[in-house]
Amino acid sequence: MNSNDIKVIETQRQALLGQLRSAEAALRGGLHTHGFGSTARAHMERAIAHIQEAYIAINEMRAVRGVPQLVDDLNRIEQACNELRQQPPPGITVKSFRH
Repeated sequence: MNSNDIKVIETQRQALLGQLRSAEAALRGGLHTHGFGSTARAHMERAIAHIQEAYIAINEMRAVRGVPQLVDDLNRIEQACNELRQQPPPGITVKSFRH
């Protein structure tokens, strides 16, 4: 590769990083919009996570999680959060009604 090729690639890389930053900002702004339900919000949150992983992959030129690994990680986090929400707060005893 000659220096012109490297400059073109770097220009394209910077443009793509700018597009990713713009997309993330737009999605973050959409998170504050109400009335579309939790499903839309969950998709936007996941889209932000994918954008962040892409940014790392492009900007830092190092190995990052693949899409399946990212999805698995996000699913595990969501499941842990759901389980945590279902537990009673500390210090509260829940009595069983079994006889």
